[in-house]
Amino acid sequence: METVEMNSVSLKRPRSEDDVATADEIKRQKILEKSKAENDSGQSIETVTERPEDTKSEIIPNEESEEQEEEELEDSDEDGDPESFADMMKHGLTESDVGITKFVSSHKGFSGILKERYSDFVVHEIGKDGRVSHLDDFSVPVDDEDPSEETFTVLSDEDKQRLEELQLFKNKETSVAIEVIEDTKEKRTIIHQAVKSLFPGLETKTEDRDGKKYIIAYHAAGKKALANPRKHSWPKSRGSYCHFVLYKENKDTMDAINVLSKFLRVKPNIFSYMGTKDKRAITVQEIAVLRITAQRLAHLNKCLMNFKLGNFSYKNHPLKLGELQGNHFTVVLRNITGTDEQIEQAMHSLREIGFINYYGMQRFGTTAVPTYQIGRAILQNNWNEVMDLILKPRPGAEKGYLVKCREEWAKTKDPAAALKKLPVKRCVEGQLLRGLLKYGMKNIISAFGIIPRNNRLMYIHSYQSYVWNNMVSKRIEEYGLRAVPGDLILKGATAVHIEEGDVDNYTIHDVVMPLPGFDVIYPKHKIGEAYKEMLVADNLDINNMRHKIRDYSLSGAYRKIIIRPQNVNWEVVAYDDPKIPLFTTDLDKLEGKPLPVLPTDGKFRALKMEFSLPPSTYATMAIREVLKMDTSIKNQTQLNTTWLR
Repeated sequence: METVEMNSVSLKRPRSEDDVATADEIKRQKILEKSKAENDSGQSIETVTERPEDTKSEIIPNEESEEQEEEELEDSDEDGDPESFADMMKHGLTESDVGITKFVSSHKGFSGILKERYSDFVVHEIGKDGRVSHLDDFSVPVDDEDPSEETFTVLSDEDKQRLEELQLFKNKETSVAIEVIEDTKEKRTIIHQAVKSLFPGLETKTEDRDGKKYIIAYHAAGKKALANPRKHSWPKSRGSYCHFVLYKENKDTMDAINVLSKFLRVKPNIFSYMGTKDKRAITVQEIAVLRITAQRLAHLNKCLMNFKLGNFSYKNHPLKLGELQGNHFTVVLRNITGTDEQIEQAMHSLREIGFINYYGMQRFGTTAVPTYQIGRAILQNNWNEVMDLILKPRPGAEKGYLVKCREEWAKTKDPAAALKKLPVKRCVEGQLLRGLLKYGMKNIISAFGIIPRNNRLMYIHSYQSYVWNNMVSKRIEEYGLRAVPGDLILKGATAVHIEEGDVDNYTIHDVVMPLPGFDVIYPKHKIGEAYKEMLVADNLDINNMRHKIRDYSLSGAYRKIIIRPQNVNWEVVAYDDPKIPLFTTDLDKLEGKPLPVLPTDGKFRALKMEFSLPPSTYATMAIREVLKMDTSIKNQTQLNTTWLR
């Protein structure tokens, strides 16, 4: 399942020349931040808020070496960008390039601004029990065994720095001595608790030195202690996992977990979650962490920006990817141009009919080398092309150091020389170049294998999505919005064909289409043949989707072709100030912030819409159906739109 970090899309009205000039300057300064692939757990994509994916440099999280330097580079401006953003995005994809061509509604489209502010897009996770996650309680479960509040303040910043360096083996010291200024048993106890709580893996003892009392911190059990919090320090009566609701603004899930792990001084892999949520939004989701107290987590609320943690509880189980039932979206489309009648028609259609369940644009990348092309080369076993597609120069928006790296590669085909041009080595390009250095140019398969598995599988799943989008467009063009003999429906987990005599028992909402693989069947009508023809054109055999490398064998899956959102509600509101929020968030409610008083006849109109979607569906495809607009960055920039505000 791959959700890749991406930047926001604005579906906007045309701008004035002055607006465009300002927008271009903003774009040049903020072009394409890092992205990363979400963990994959089968064929479906975890649906989160959708943004077009930047697959040119998928950041692989949690590599600590070079981390600070690379973060600074990621945040820096482009190296001399001669093209405007709109010019560079001419090389990107449009919806029709990836098979997104049909609509199911009959209303006339209109324009609106999506994600003008990240707070215009709010996502609440729907858990496996069907409840929507909300942050509405900051209280900490009462537990006599929890350390006192003084635990978090008793150590000086200098002590914490020395202890962290000891914990992370960053110096040659084998212990750290902390003098007890006010020598009482209570004071020593608090220092012991503070060291053990804040620096997992360290143990303490008390020593007398020159008539003074010192707490001596030392390693209990090597480097493994960092990833495995000490079992003996956790009460047996308490569940091993602290579950909490994470409210975050303008951060993606893995970034948030990396920040939390740094402040808690633990490894990120002790956190678990049911799905990743995107960056340019406000998102609310459940997280579980192994053997970290609610008290310690709650303390982070005092020192972290753009995060809030609450609704704490202790349980005996972690969370698993794919366990969620879906996501509930609250979306504001600003400065809409549609009439009240158009809006009513669009929203009624969304509620009653739904939208085509296309894979959204972020699945395929934003540059001249779409991810599905790399996936196709992998499936073709054409490893030279895989290497070339990832490393060759490409037109479009790129970080300056990536441009230099690609130019060096094109000139020398020397992985060492190209790697020297790449200060950020956690990206796919850096991983592949490292692999080529290690295994040589004649062993591209092993070199490519250095890239984390989820990132590698992203490419072949992108190809599956590309095929699926194209086939669904053909299916709707050929047979419309009704079930026909030869279509597929699911009975349990098994797909069966609709027979002539049963066709009246099903609607378009029952019909599924396969992602190509060795463990699926295909429709028994023209579209079944169209699958084969498309794969033959790509030099692939639909009857042999097993790859000689097991990771790249595709079993396939089934996906509904029409999704009808649940809990659909909407209202049109007027406003004058484009910066004011148009609804209250969970945090606003907790802090008692009132909703701004809106004018009855403002300069602008906004459509506030709410709906729930199951996993593996894209909110932007629902919004596309309402607006009848191409959601690709390429199309929006050509309309003189501003994105990434």
